[in-house]
Amino acid sequence: MKVLALYSIKGGVGKTAGAVNLAFNAAQAGYRTLVWDLDPQAASSYYFRIKPKIKGGSKNLIAGKHELDVLIKGTDFDNLDLIPVDFSFRNVDLLLDDQKKPTKQIKKRLKPLADSYDFIFLDCPPSISLLSEAIFEAADVLLSPIIPSTLSLRTLVQLKEFIDDHALTHAQLLPFFSMVDSRKKMHKDIMQQVLADYPATLKTTIPCASDIERMGVERMPLGAYSKSRSARAYAELWQEILMRLA
Repeated sequence: MKVLALYSIKGGVGKTAGAVNLAFNAAQAGYRTLVWDLDPQAASSYYFRIKPKIKGGSKNLIAGKHELDVLIKGTDFDNLDLIPVDFSFRNVDLLLDDQKKPTKQIKKRLKPLADSYDFIFLDCPPSISLLSEAIFEAADVLLSPIIPSTLSLRTLVQLKEFIDDHALTHAQLLPFFSMVDSRKKMHKDIMQQVLADYPATLKTTIPCASDIERMGVERMPLGAYSKSRSARAYAELWQEILMRLA
């Protein structure tokens, strides 16, 4: 089992679209795949048409009163399941802080699923918090989407510094470009800069495209309703990630 976290300090950069579409591509290839929606906005849950409700809320989950497997919901797609989130997760940092070894709690909850899934994708909220540190401990890979803009690049620098300062060497950081407009010179310049400064950055880019925005209308992964350039980009990104994992 490999745990891949779609993570960025900055919101609105394509984390949820990445989690949903990469998980869809993994499942379509026959891998047993799970998405855990950890963002109280519940966007992944919405895209998969699953009610954002957890029995007992986040308090019972973090306290260990029930295991993750009882929360798993099937989606409309073969090999693809989801653990939904509800608004109680807005308090998850406080709940973690009450636990012994709080940064180990997400990893602890995922461990019993090791024989059931090949890949688990974590759709993470935009923050640096106790939950973030627990995600860093649990994840094998941090997939960090970057819009080719100054502020988005700044958050990548902050994330790298946080990982280095806290010696969080367990998870491999793999940035990738999201919402790219190849017509913009600034986007091209920033991508060149990032590739030079962060050689681990994935080469496949996700375009800024209206068909990705339509996910909110269709309420399903892009590849389920489109064979567009954007859908192909996510499929190619998944293949590149598999090569890095190998």
